[in-house]
Amino acid sequence: MAANSVANTLATGPDVFSSDEDPELVRDAVPFGLKTMESLHQIVPKNEALLMAMARGFTQYAYGFVQLDAEEIEPTNYARAVELRERALKLYLRARDYGLEGLELKHRGITAQLARAPDSAAARLEKRDVPMVFWTAAAWGSAISIGKDRAELLADLGAVQALMARGLALDEGFEGGSFHEAKIVLEALPAVMGGSVERAREHFRRAVELAKGMRAGPYVTLAQSVSVMTQNRSEFEDLLQKALAVDPNANPNLRLANLVVQRRARALLQRGDELFIEDKP
Repeated sequence: MAANSVANTLATGPDVFSSDEDPELVRDAVPFGLKTMESLHQIVPKNEALLMAMARGFTQYAYGFVQLDAEEIEPTNYARAVELRERALKLYLRARDYGLEGLELKHRGITAQLARAPDSAAARLEKRDVPMVFWTAAAWGSAISIGKDRAELLADLGAVQALMARGLALDEGFEGGSFHEAKIVLEALPAVMGGSVERAREHFRRAVELAKGMRAGPYVTLAQSVSVMTQNRSEFEDLLQKALAVDPNANPNLRLANLVVQRRARALLQRGDELFIEDKP
C-alpha cells in the first residue's frame, strides 16, 4: 500500500517539469526520478499510473536530450553522435516496453497480437487507453525512426501504424494534436514503407490547427522530416522560424517542451548547408 501510494504520487502528482524554464535543470533531475520509478515498479509491477509515467518519461528524455545532443554534435564528433543515438534507441525501447506492460494490464495478450494482427489488436483499445497508446506508439515509432537500418525494428512498423490510427480515431485532439504530429514522422518514411508526403502535410496542418499556435513541435517535425527529404530549403527555414516565434510562456504546461523544440530548431538552422545540396556552377 505504501509503495502504491508513493508510485501514484510520483506518477500523477503536480507536474513540476513541463512548466520549468530551465531545460538543463530538468535534464539533470529526470534520470533520478525515472530510476526511482523503476525501483517502485519492482515492488508494484501492476501500477498502471507508474507504467504510464515511465513510458512518457523515458520517451521525453530520449527525445529532448539524448537524441538532440546526438544531432547537435554529429558534424564535429560523429563517433560520439553514434553512441548517443544508440543510447536514445535503448531508452525508446525501454519506454515502449513499459507502455506495452501498461496495455497488457487491461488487454492481456495484446503485445503478441500486435505482432500477428496489428489492426485487430488495436481495435481492442478504448478511449481510456489513449495516453498509454500514444506514448507506447511514440516510443516505438521513435525507435524505428532512429534505427531504420535494423530489420527487426522495421518489422514492427505495422504495429506502430495501427496504434497511431486507433489513437487518432479515439481522440484526435489528444495533447493538442500530438497523434497528428507523430504521424508526420511516419508518413515521411519512403513510399515503399507506406509513407506519403501529402499525408504528412495533412497531418501537419491538422496538428497546427489543434495546437492553436501553442506548440512549436509540428513546425520542427515537418521541417526535419519532409522539408529535408524533399530538399525544400525555403520551406525548411520558414517552418523553423515559425517554431522559434512560438511564445514558450503562452502556455506554462508546454513551456519546457517548446524550449527544447526551439533548441532543436536553432540547431537545424545551423546545419542548413549540411542538410541541403544546392546546385553549384
